[in-house]
Amino acid sequence: MERIAVVGCGLMGSGIAEVAARSGFEVIVVESTNAAVDLGRERVSKSLRKSLDAGKLSPEDFENASQRLHFSTELSALVGADLVIEAISEQADGKFELFRQLDELFGDAPVVLASNTSSIPIARIAEVTAHPERVIGLHFFNPVPTMKLVEVIAGQRTSKETVLKAHELAAALNKTAVTAPDQAGFIVNALLIPYLLAAIRLFESGNASSQDIDTAMVLGCGHPMGPLRLTDLIGLDTTLAIAEVLFAASGEAHLTPPPLLVTMVAEGRLGRKTGEGFFSYPQS
Repeated sequence: MERIAVVGCGLMGSGIAEVAARSGFEVIVVESTNAAVDLGRERVSKSLRKSLDAGKLSPEDFENASQRLHFSTELSALVGADLVIEAISEQADGKFELFRQLDELFGDAPVVLASNTSSIPIARIAEVTAHPERVIGLHFFNPVPTMKLVEVIAGQRTSKETVLKAHELAAALNKTAVTAPDQAGFIVNALLIPYLLAAIRLFESGNASSQDIDTAMVLGCGHPMGPLRLTDLIGLDTTLAIAEVLFAASGEAHLTPPPLLVTMVAEGRLGRKTGEGFFSYPQS
């Protein structure tokens, strides 16, 4: 594989694009509008510049990675890619529609179509395409340039060749791949989201402050970050979307999204990306 495509250039898509470019791949990034393209390009450029200033990236590598990144608002720009990674918002209908379009765009070409979904079973995404054997899950973690894990999720009809290519890409990006089951939440979010929801409910009850909840889990359990700051990092909207998928799949009461989470998302308090969540974050 030489050419990687990323659809969506938010927090996850921009991180995936950056890592691919730094790893030597030609990268085409597609966003829905020119404004979104500008924001995505700025996000990647800022992250690359930060690595350069910190001495983690040489001037030559900075320039090469920047030159490998290309941006467009047209899906047709994806033609010629060896692997496409979908990184749009965690909404099932939007992902289904995009994969229908990608399937039609590539036809019988041997391209791998990967989803960065954090919760939706890959079999559900694959079934909207005419080539489910080339659909796979590649779930990266935020922030992508520093988080080493990738969950590789094969659907029921994903081919062995597609799985092999996914693992080869993970290795090329210097990530550690784990094989995750094709069920709602896979491994990480199936275990993580119930924990985050429990922390939100405790805060919602008024019996513990956000700072005390996080300090207790950091110092009492050795976690690098408390659950409420972690929710802010993930994004409250993403956390809510994953919780809804998990609840729909299981019907278990502890996976019901807490009312406070629903309210905060409706009010646009989404965490770090908006500057306000369970904690406040200065926006540069």
